[in-house]
Amino acid sequence: MGFADLLEEVGGFGRYQWLHVTLISLPGLMMASQNLLNNFVSGIPAHHCSLRANQSFYNLSHHQVTCRNLTDVIGCFRYWTLLATNNSANISQLHTEGCVDGWTFDRSEFLATTVSEWDLVCSLRPLKQMIQTIYMGGVLTGAIIYGGLSDRFGRRSVLIWSYLQLGVLGCSSALSPTYSAYCIFRFLSGMAVSGVILNGVSLKVEWIPTKARTLVGTLTSFFFTFGQMILAGLAYWLRDWRKLQVVVCAPQFLFFAYSWWYSESARWLVLNRRSEDALKSLHRVARINGKPEMINKLTLEVLNSHMNKEIESSRSSFTAYDLLKTRGMRRISICLIVVWFSTSFAYYGLAMDLQKFGVSIYLMQIIFGAVDFPAKLLALGMLTYLGRRVSQATCLFLSAFIIFANIFVPTDMQTIRTTLACLGKGFTSASFTTVYLYTGELYPTVIRQTGMGFVSTMARVGSMAAPAVLILDEVLPALPSIVYGGAAVLAGCFACFLPETLNVPLPDTIEDEGMVSANDIGMVSQGDIALKELKETEGTGLNAL
Repeated sequence: MGFADLLEEVGGFGRYQWLHVTLISLPGLMMASQNLLNNFVSGIPAHHCSLRANQSFYNLSHHQVTCRNLTDVIGCFRYWTLLATNNSANISQLHTEGCVDGWTFDRSEFLATTVSEWDLVCSLRPLKQMIQTIYMGGVLTGAIIYGGLSDRFGRRSVLIWSYLQLGVLGCSSALSPTYSAYCIFRFLSGMAVSGVILNGVSLKVEWIPTKARTLVGTLTSFFFTFGQMILAGLAYWLRDWRKLQVVVCAPQFLFFAYSWWYSESARWLVLNRRSEDALKSLHRVARINGKPEMINKLTLEVLNSHMNKEIESSRSSFTAYDLLKTRGMRRISICLIVVWFSTSFAYYGLAMDLQKFGVSIYLMQIIFGAVDFPAKLLALGMLTYLGRRVSQATCLFLSAFIIFANIFVPTDMQTIRTTLACLGKGFTSASFTTVYLYTGELYPTVIRQTGMGFVSTMARVGSMAAPAVLILDEVLPALPSIVYGGAAVLAGCFACFLPETLNVPLPDTIEDEGMVSANDIGMVSQGDIALKELKETEGTGLNAL
């Protein structure tokens, strides 16, 4: 018997779990806003070179040099003509110069963005995308730091801190006086986003019975989907980057206020020699779930007897190195690294340049969000009946197929190209849903957060690399799609080597995960299994496979 049995005894997926999961999932509405915020905060308004002060196009004097209001497609130069004495249209000289007097930005689509605020156009245009890259760098850093901290200090503590950090620094970024200050705030906000997402996932998974994980994991991912559509509505309503920045970050203070109600993971408490606190949490859950009789039945002796094996395992300290030093952990970690990288790489390659589709950016954001509903419902059915491995590989292969198909659609057939891009984005979203659930089930409790932080860093690398690939469009228009699709195919192949976790209890020790992984592909002999059982009987545990 293990912790999964204790969860069933205190009510299974009862009233507490419903409330617990809902409250932790609500911040997901704003997490999508954080990840895709740069589409609107740093949108590029139509623009052209500003005129010289007190100049007119029509009041021309002898040999006056004036701007003819002709600009190239991105407004980086102005064209000047030297007119004859009679002010005729005969041009005796034509030359260009940079926009030395600044730019004039159209305010019909955006009232103000970081681009219009700090003139991030022409030679400074790469700085616009640099904001997103720096933000994703913060998310990567947060995955590394907060993943390890939560295994040491607890999921609840780091999650509460992350809410506060994101609220304070996110709102502060709206007051940034300079581009550099804004980038710093976005980097630190990105770190907090990692803390919220990773610890939220773990805290949910570790309080949910085995059979409910698939349904809950998929349904809660819809909070991110709704969040994408909410972002489009807020951006359309406000149209000012500073106001939008505040509105999407201020709710974090509300999440911080009620997050103190969360119970720390009882699994984590037991494994960190805080069994008394774990027992109090289980009694609380039993009481809320309407199982008061379990309060007297569930004692420290019962709790320790259910988790004796996990307690023995927790006497060793674990680091990211433990993810690679055993054969089972090494195979799982390498496969997950590729899956996380490619999923994020393809997702942000499609989602972070909405202006290229030639329609309203607000409408495109809503469409990109809406397509997630059927894709994730499909993923839910696949996860329930086909298992995690088949679902993960299928989502990646289908997204690659659609990305490749778009290469052969003529550029003038914009509707078809946009439709295929939305479908591709939908399947990458379904892949994200699957890999979040899958990763939490593959890593054992003693190292779950370290593992999720370790492999998800590759997702951040993918999200940072995705915009850079768009530059390849200048070499060959189809090249970005080839790269995105190729990465998805590679990840789908690696996903085929992951062990299946459908209806399998969460592993609590590295030995547990190692045996599940090896048995799944027939790599462990019956003698190895007998040896493991013998050592468990002796209370020693197996150190490596």
